Amino acid sequence: MSHRTEIDVRPVTEAEFPDWNRALNTGFLMPPAVAAEQVADRRRQFVPGRTLGAFEGDRCVATFRSFDQELTVVGGGTVRADAISNVTVTATHRRRGLLTRMMAQDLAAAKERGDVVATLIAAEYPIYGRYGFGPATTMTEWAVDVPRAGLDRRWAAPEDGGRIDLVDGEDVRGLGPGLHEWLRRSQPGAVSRTELWWQARTGLVNMNGTPWTEPYYVMYRSADGEVEGLASYRTDDRWGDAKQPLNTATVDWLIGVTPAAERALWHYLCSIDWVQTVKSGWRSPDDLLPHLLPDPRAARITTQADWLWVRILDVAAALEARTYDGQGAVVLEVVDRGGLTGGRWRLEAGPDGASCVPTAESAHLALDVGDLAALWLGDASAVRLAALGRVREERAGAARVVDALLRTSRRPWCPDMF
Repeated sequence: MSHRTEIDVRPVTEAEFPDWNRALNTGFLMPPAVAAEQVADRRRQFVPGRTLGAFEGDRCVATFRSFDQELTVVGGGTVRADAISNVTVTATHRRRGLLTRMMAQDLAAAKERGDVVATLIAAEYPIYGRYGFGPATTMTEWAVDVPRAGLDRRWAAPEDGGRIDLVDGEDVRGLGPGLHEWLRRSQPGAVSRTELWWQARTGLVNMNGTPWTEPYYVMYRSADGEVEGLASYRTDDRWGDAKQPLNTATVDWLIGVTPAAERALWHYLCSIDWVQTVKSGWRSPDDLLPHLLPDPRAARITTQADWLWVRILDVAAALEARTYDGQGAVVLEVVDRGGLTGGRWRLEAGPDGASCVPTAESAHLALDVGDLAALWLGDASAVRLAALGRVREERAGAARVVDALLRTSRRPWCPDMF
């Protein structure tokens, strides 16, 4: 306890921001010296009161930042989210409760603002469950063995009358935001992107301090002239001993708002001369990619892991915000050790809408608020969580009722790291 009284957790001032960046780099194992230009670029993310630091004297030893975000829910609606990022604790100050203090301060402020959820991308799995977060989406990466894929390497244009064009960063900044909005309005788990996001992905600002190398940008336009797809990718320069090309194209991000756009962009990437491997970047676990190939086994999974974590701050608002294909009612006993939104709730839902209200009725299913978050966007199964001992049926068959209400035909996906 003596350690805690010596360390002050507080919002960072403008004057303290450079030292906060030194601590941030240290926590993420980057060079601790931060160039003035990098600090200036990162300052564009600075929000007074929402950039927190833990200070021992004048030295920052832990970092935490949050910002406003919109999260798309099942059915295309959105909720206000408190997006959390830049969480570090310097190795010399671990196990002193610093993250707990910063998290409690931020979540309390988010609840007061009326945010429905908090979100983050977890670098380590075991950390955030104790704060009420649960893994709500999954990410998959594939490596496509192009020669094995079975595609026609002589392919030069989409068969649907559309076209593929290389574009530049200015085009991306003009076309990308609208295209992403189109995607995220139909993709549960997707989050809003700021103008700064597009500037950082096209070299106008540099948050990580590494030299900028312009990627390739490619656009798909449908036969009627509508821009329906956009991607950013990079290539290496690797050749075998027999003067054989062994190059890899690595996708930074790819937006396809129609199946035709996805098909055309992936086929283009697999038809580039000298490219033998295409790395997909972060995709949905039920992405179309493998089965757009004549031989789906050519797409080998290289990474599959939890991605977006959600902390529900308002159970009623979260459950009423999404849509439901089925009809039913269930009483949930939600345990929230953080004291923000626990209690017993009756959910009545159907295609015409949902109502979620506090109730004194006997519970049908008891679960932690983090497990409710895992179920909320439709990815997890209550039946599976019951088998794992993470949720408890108070009425036989309750887990199946919850699955019938909450699970979705396509899996939620968050395309972004933040």
